[in-house]
Amino acid sequence: MTGRRTLALVAASTLALSSCTSLPSYTEPQALRSFVRSTPTEEAIAPVAGQEPDLLLRDFFAASGKPIQNHQAARAFLTPDAARRWDDAASTLILDRIDLNAKAGATQNAISYVVRGTVVGALGPGGVFSPDHGDFEAEIQLSKVDGEWRIDSLPAGTVFERVELRNNYSPEELFFFDPNQKMLVRDRRWIYKGQKSMDTSLLSLLVEGPKGPIAAGVTTEVPVGATFAGNDKGVYRFNGFADLSSEERHRFAAQVLWTLAKSGTQGPYNIELDGTPLDPQAPVLTIDDVAEYNPNATSGSVSPLYAVGNGSLTLVDSSTLTPVAGTLGSSGRVESADISGDYVAGVIVDGEGAGRQSTLVAGPVNGTVESVLQARTLTQPSLESHATALWTVLDGRTIARVARSTSTNELSQSEVDATKIEGLLEPNGEGGEGSSISMLKLSPTGVRAAMVIGGKVYLAVISRPAAGEKMIANIIDIAPSLDNTVVSVAWQLDGSLVVGTANQDAPIWRVETDGSAVTQLPSGNITAPVVAVAASANTLYVTDARSVLQLPINSPTTAFWREVPALQGVRAVPVVGS
Repeated sequence: MTGRRTLALVAASTLALSSCTSLPSYTEPQALRSFVRSTPTEEAIAPVAGQEPDLLLRDFFAASGKPIQNHQAARAFLTPDAARRWDDAASTLILDRIDLNAKAGATQNAISYVVRGTVVGALGPGGVFSPDHGDFEAEIQLSKVDGEWRIDSLPAGTVFERVELRNNYSPEELFFFDPNQKMLVRDRRWIYKGQKSMDTSLLSLLVEGPKGPIAAGVTTEVPVGATFAGNDKGVYRFNGFADLSSEERHRFAAQVLWTLAKSGTQGPYNIELDGTPLDPQAPVLTIDDVAEYNPNATSGSVSPLYAVGNGSLTLVDSSTLTPVAGTLGSSGRVESADISGDYVAGVIVDGEGAGRQSTLVAGPVNGTVESVLQARTLTQPSLESHATALWTVLDGRTIARVARSTSTNELSQSEVDATKIEGLLEPNGEGGEGSSISMLKLSPTGVRAAMVIGGKVYLAVISRPAAGEKMIANIIDIAPSLDNTVVSVAWQLDGSLVVGTANQDAPIWRVETDGSAVTQLPSGNITAPVVAVAASANTLYVTDARSVLQLPINSPTTAFWREVPALQGVRAVPVVGS
């Protein structure tokens, strides 16, 4: 038996599903009230009498996607001795597909297969998916037991195809808080569908706290040592919360209620902390009680569309373009901009080549903007929620954050610790020789940052190593399959990314924040490269090689993009106000 992994896949062993507490699918918390959402009927997968060895091996990999009782279904395909020895919890690797090739030397009672595939990720403790890319190869030996083929030697760990992940697991969301405790942040987990109590499983994970890369950038109102006692006759009971203030209890309610609501668990919800109602004034709660933390809410009822074209920033309204007041609307030298509420940050460019100079300006959308900083090149600014700060990249390497006082509007600049990115920017780094950060976009919560470096899209978490400090941490190549073609990136309200590429056959993609899925979007009439993308609550915008196009979100795969009426014939970059 041999096993071979290439690239970064050796590290996946650290993501092992190490015990019954690592994934709720291994052990079901007691639930006295059935989960309201129907669960799929569990299909039995078992060896078939007289089954050929290759077909039995494929059924084994399918059964490996069912983790209950330490992969009892998969162990039925092993010899008794191999079933005792198999360490199924060593790691869980997800392959794009599994290929089998029989080795020479097979006999009537023994045969060996080389198993190959491309790894797309690993499933770790708590259902955390970690994207990965590389080759998998292992040898599996089979022998006959009482005339039937069974596996008698295999590598440690669990392996199954991505289709089995989708068939057997459900992507759910836990909610934690940004460091300012103003906004809920999504923590995507993959939970086994074959259990009866999805709601209690999610709340068990919520109490355990954030895991994976996101843990460095979020907070929780769950006290150390607190526990979830389960669902007792319709009451969700928690222990160890006695010291929470009323404000902290309210924020914890937001975590619980939005986690339950997004999973499909219907309210109202009855929650008790240490034997008393979470909110003594309202024993039964609904998401209306925590509406201010709605993770899908926008800062305003409408997200206005702006555009940077012909060197000016304009408001796009139906079939008309209205330049904003002041320098940004009239200079003819505006290269990029971002808008949050009534605040704007823009980049104005003077000169070309070696004499090029870019100036970051900021201020009211229809007022006087002030110069903030200068460099040869500056990426499109990215504003934090409520425009409390803006980010940009100087000369492709230095990430700057400019904070704004909401009371005085005074600006203060600081450099973000980006040492974790240096390896991607150096010659021969993963980003390629001479790579630079060509785009940086903050998530709506400000906890994550998406970056385009050397034709790849990377996702990072914004951590706070000390008061007043920011660090780019836990950087992940979130869509390695896009293969150095990425040009632009934008965030959607549901937490996913829209990615524009230079690929003529597949120019526009949706990427999940855990990297578990990279899905091609309708692109029939888009001409690559897609140099800019933007998203409002209901519409996607792109700038392709010819024009600015729009498409309603969730359109069918055959849908065609339409030109934005007011921007017909105008080469522009869409900017959605937040």
